[in-house]
Amino acid sequence: MSQDKQGDLSAFSMLDLFRMEADSQTQILTDGLLAMERHASNASAVEAMMRAAHSIKGAAAIVGLQVVVQLAHGMEDSFVDAQHGRLKLTPERVDVLLSGVDLIVQLSRLDDAGAEAWLAANAAQIDTVLNAIAGIADLPELPALPAAPAAAVAEALPPEVQEALSGGLAGDEALNTAPRAVAGAVAKAPAQNFDRLLSLASESRINAHQMHPFIGALQRFKRNQSSLFSAIEHLHEAISRSGDAGLMEKSLLALQKTQPLKQFMLEHIADIESYERRLLAVSQGMVDEVLALRMRPFRDGIHAFPRMVRDLARSLGKEVQLEIDGEDTLVDRDILAKIESPLNHMLRNAIDHGMETPYERIEAGKAPLGTIHMEAHHRAGMLSIEISDDGRGVDLEKIRQSVIARKMASPVMAAALSPGELLEFLFLPAFSLKETANQLSGRGVGLDIVHETIRQQNGTVRLESETGRSFRALITLPLTQSIVRALVITIQGEAYAIPIVKVESVVRVPQEAIHTLENKQFFELKGEHLGLVSAAQVLELGEANAGGTDLPVVVIGRGKQSYALVVDAIRGEQSLAVQAIDPIFGKMRDISAAALLDDGEPVLILDVPDLLLSIEKLLHEGGLRQLAQTGHAEQRRAKRVLVVDDSLTVREMERKLLLARGFEVDVAIDGIDGWNVVRSGEYDLVITDVDMPRMDGIELVSLIKKDLHLHKLPVMIVSYKDRPEDRARGLSAGADFYLTKGSFHDETLLDAVADLIGDARL
Repeated sequence: MSQDKQGDLSAFSMLDLFRMEADSQTQILTDGLLAMERHASNASAVEAMMRAAHSIKGAAAIVGLQVVVQLAHGMEDSFVDAQHGRLKLTPERVDVLLSGVDLIVQLSRLDDAGAEAWLAANAAQIDTVLNAIAGIADLPELPALPAAPAAAVAEALPPEVQEALSGGLAGDEALNTAPRAVAGAVAKAPAQNFDRLLSLASESRINAHQMHPFIGALQRFKRNQSSLFSAIEHLHEAISRSGDAGLMEKSLLALQKTQPLKQFMLEHIADIESYERRLLAVSQGMVDEVLALRMRPFRDGIHAFPRMVRDLARSLGKEVQLEIDGEDTLVDRDILAKIESPLNHMLRNAIDHGMETPYERIEAGKAPLGTIHMEAHHRAGMLSIEISDDGRGVDLEKIRQSVIARKMASPVMAAALSPGELLEFLFLPAFSLKETANQLSGRGVGLDIVHETIRQQNGTVRLESETGRSFRALITLPLTQSIVRALVITIQGEAYAIPIVKVESVVRVPQEAIHTLENKQFFELKGEHLGLVSAAQVLELGEANAGGTDLPVVVIGRGKQSYALVVDAIRGEQSLAVQAIDPIFGKMRDISAAALLDDGEPVLILDVPDLLLSIEKLLHEGGLRQLAQTGHAEQRRAKRVLVVDDSLTVREMERKLLLARGFEVDVAIDGIDGWNVVRSGEYDLVITDVDMPRMDGIELVSLIKKDLHLHKLPVMIVSYKDRPEDRARGLSAGADFYLTKGSFHDETLLDAVADLIGDARL
């Protein structure tokens, strides 16, 4: 590439610097040319382009790229002529200059090893572009559109210029390569480094939140301490009235010793509360800073789109400009990279499907120049992207007829579909309104990819159209995939989370508002009937009750696929640091990821599209059960089981099995803990291990069976060791059932429980 081809480090560094400068300066040239094409008197754009061309020329000379020097020099001369009014930058002349920009970009990507071969293979194209730029003033100033269609303008250009332009970024190929700088613009630090940093910062935040229950415990201790001090004061007053001097002296001494203890507690609680505030602030600051490292301005992902829109429109005989607002809006770099393709598809559709030719626009009373508007902003903690155009919109009746023709709905059902529901069909694979396919569209591929990609990012996309006037796409995405704002709910005693973007509404439904039709339950919300579905049943966690006066309900889905998910309780919103589930588990049905709540409790994040599919499957198979409503009758109480085991794994396994069968389950970590718990609550069964610290299971059984109030309580021993002496000791102590862990499976345990206490509900 360079004349002397010095392979030392300094030459390599200079070439890298040239590539960086070429990236930034060619973007200035592209933006300026697009601006000049619409506003010929834009003096500031000409100034910026002159400086950019001059900078490229100087940098190319340093690294020995003479072809780039010639290109930049010719472009600089054109800009000087434009600045002095000697040259008008018409669309056809802008085409030529943009072909020069594209060639500079291609040349800047070459390395020494392949440069000579590439230059030799493309010498004719390079000469054509150089000659076209040198003779740019000789190009005819054709009438502006719509006096002649864009296709006619292109045909009027000299053949060699047409050939040069066809080799640049135009047509369908341009759409696939135009956003070529996105990957380079979005700087890629190792993703695992960010994920690890975020995980550590999130753990710090969780640890800070765990100070709160500790402070609460200290507050309770202080209240108990105050009660004790008060009792000592009353005791001292009573002794004082008795007249016993010796006791008075001792009680006074005890009273005096309480004073420093009071002050000690007050000061230390205040210090700990202050420490908690600082810890929370620092930990949250760490999370925010790590997230900030991942954020990039929206412009980094879409800066190539205006050029792509302009080139594609001209190739189709149309005139379209792209306006962008919110370029400084910050977006997670991973999301920014993944949404480039969906946005690209949306712009393709807007130009090919929506935009009319200049003649058609004039006949419709519009300006010949069509406009696509793209806007990005933050709203309610989410990223909102809106793409709208002033084209012909979508013919809703054409969609309706296509739905009927494809037998996707009966004529009666199709006639009842709302505009929003009709537009949803555009997201289906192989659904297209074009009668013939071309390079851009007509094969039914496009919007389904948009919908699926946005869905994979936990986002939503909604379409709106005014026939003959406009089309609008509203995309909502999380600001980052690392932190998700979620609604935390309780289902069968377990915490789950639903991304806020997937929640349509949260309501409480009175029992009297629930209706039943064809064995399905529903209620009315905003004039629509919403089916009630038990979250516990969908997740296979057992049967849920509809007891109580009001049911907490989360509405998910849209249109005909909306359902009211009945849960146990709504805990509220939290920002969760997403943790991927270990790949060893594969794709878990209805679950997308995991996280830790602020108090350290683990929570599974629900996959709402999966949930909707699971609900549809239950409906199709007729397996969706009604909620166990009790009305005004007495609600059937779930039986309570206490699981006592020092193994966390065993405790959790047994607890989940019993919960899924519908039992209420409490746990204790050893015999002493179990003895304290069983005396403080009403249980229908105790399941205990044998070998445990502090008190083993045999002793626990003995205490229960000897207790006046508990002796009739059934007790099951579950042990890893099938020792005859343990079995004999357990049964002689009063155990009602002895089961070995090594031989039992899920149903064995549940069958034994059923034999002892029957079904889960009284």
